[in-house]
Amino acid sequence: AIALADRGSRVLLVSTDPASNLDEVLGVTLPNTPISVPTVERLFAMNIDPEEAAHQYREKMVAPYRGVLPEASIRSIEEQLSGGCTVEIAAFDEFSKLVGDSKITEPFDHIILDTAPTGHTLRLLELPSAWSNYIDTNTGGTSCLGPLSGLKEQHKLYSATVKMLSDELMTTIILVARPEKSALTEANRTRNELLTLDISNHHLALNGCFTSQSKNDPVAEAFQKRSQEAIDSMPEGISAIPSSKTALFPFGLSGIDRLRSMFTGDTKIQTAKELEKFILPVAFTDDTIGQYVDEIEKEGRGVIMTMGKGGVGKTSVASAIALKLAQKGHKVHLSTTDPAAHLDLTLAESVQGLSVGRIDAQKEVKEYAKEVMATAGEGLDEQGRKLLEEDLRSPCTEEIAIFKAFAREVDRGSDGFVVLDTAPTGHTLLLLDAAESYHREVTRTMSDLPESVKTLLPRLRDPSFTRVFIVTLPEATPVHEASKLQQDLSRAGIKPYAWIVNASLSPLTITDPVLVGKKSEESRYINEIRDSYSNRFAIIPWIEENGNYEEWLSTIIESEKVIAQ
Repeated sequence: AIALADRGSRVLLVSTDPASNLDEVLGVTLPNTPISVPTVERLFAMNIDPEEAAHQYREKMVAPYRGVLPEASIRSIEEQLSGGCTVEIAAFDEFSKLVGDSKITEPFDHIILDTAPTGHTLRLLELPSAWSNYIDTNTGGTSCLGPLSGLKEQHKLYSATVKMLSDELMTTIILVARPEKSALTEANRTRNELLTLDISNHHLALNGCFTSQSKNDPVAEAFQKRSQEAIDSMPEGISAIPSSKTALFPFGLSGIDRLRSMFTGDTKIQTAKELEKFILPVAFTDDTIGQYVDEIEKEGRGVIMTMGKGGVGKTSVASAIALKLAQKGHKVHLSTTDPAAHLDLTLAESVQGLSVGRIDAQKEVKEYAKEVMATAGEGLDEQGRKLLEEDLRSPCTEEIAIFKAFAREVDRGSDGFVVLDTAPTGHTLLLLDAAESYHREVTRTMSDLPESVKTLLPRLRDPSFTRVFIVTLPEATPVHEASKLQQDLSRAGIKPYAWIVNASLSPLTITDPVLVGKKSEESRYINEIRDSYSNRFAIIPWIEENGNYEEWLSTIIESEKVIAQ
């Protein structure tokens, strides 16, 4: 966005991410309407605040009925509009205006949308078709979003959005990935999903590519090897599309000057010796992830959840904890609610007492719909059953079905350990926030609430049953998003057990100037965690994967030995 504005274009930069950090990157506080960015002529930016959008959407839906319908009916509509799906459709309303409304887009030469994490982005992109079809076929007049008249008003806008996204001359989708196998696999999955939506103009941006500048630095050599191996083994689909590379920088890319350096090449990489003077003392604690596992083991059962921004290593930390507990002789189930997670299912074959699985969204939706039709639909006439079937085609059904499965997984913690690698922050909080509104939603279609759902919130709030690990990288964006997550958890009555700082260079001896630069920036964020967020945190050093996944996971738990070496 900055490069295009510097070249003379009028540009609007928008974040649709519920966990946006666009303010921090640009160094300016952004509202939900476009404002000019200081020091960059012709650049405008804004955040779409999903909660504020949901508030405005609810009021727009309810306002016409105030003074017309009884107060009880108004409250009923407001209750229907209190779930997570309302937040999503409201945010999508704003997204659609920026893509499909020519009155808004006309003043700008380019609109750049910094979208939410992959799963949420795909859901946003699928919504135009989903809601358009639902509006066309639903004859009952209501849905989980309340009166359909409000949605019908947006039908033309949604159709225009679909058309714009699939127009190769108007829209380019940039798939951003670090040169890591899991990230590139996810980028390829995203590309395939987009192709099914007829969105095919893709470009791959490889971010953080690294070439060692030091001949005697084994960490730097391992960094480079991992990066190159990931690129060489790139999935066939994304290897065939146009791509570009951005080097790994020795500093965080926050602030206009640093962002400009991405295109000017003016990175000003100093020598390692010059950079070392900027490394602040890091207040390492005596805590280790192995110590935390030993503490948890004493209870003999319960739920462990790893939470944080996508790409920080939640899956690895969850897998390492599950593996260690199983090796200690416990019955352990490792699972995920994250569609982008890469759990190694072969672990269960080699480790006694460990089972591995995932919550399959499509399967859960089918089973949930079947259950609803067998209970709530049993006494309905043919027309009533048709209306119920239509309601179950709503995009909201998936959230309810997955939430029910999430509650079922937590319930397994009564008889052993359950380790949940949860979805990226926004989706995880949507699941947790749904606990109260789920009751209202599900009672529309089911007579009884499952016992696992009734006990879910008390269990999540019980520190002797549920331990939440907040996983982060020692970088600005992951740490600050993790702090927001901790605040949200606190409002839900959930206190994190500890923080895990993953893939840190701080404990290691390195000489490569780029990595020393990264190390110099880490110290401020590790100290920020200690001073502002939690005095219980463990640091996992960056550890090279040696090809033996089980051995690598064990090394994570015993990371203090790596530091000592």
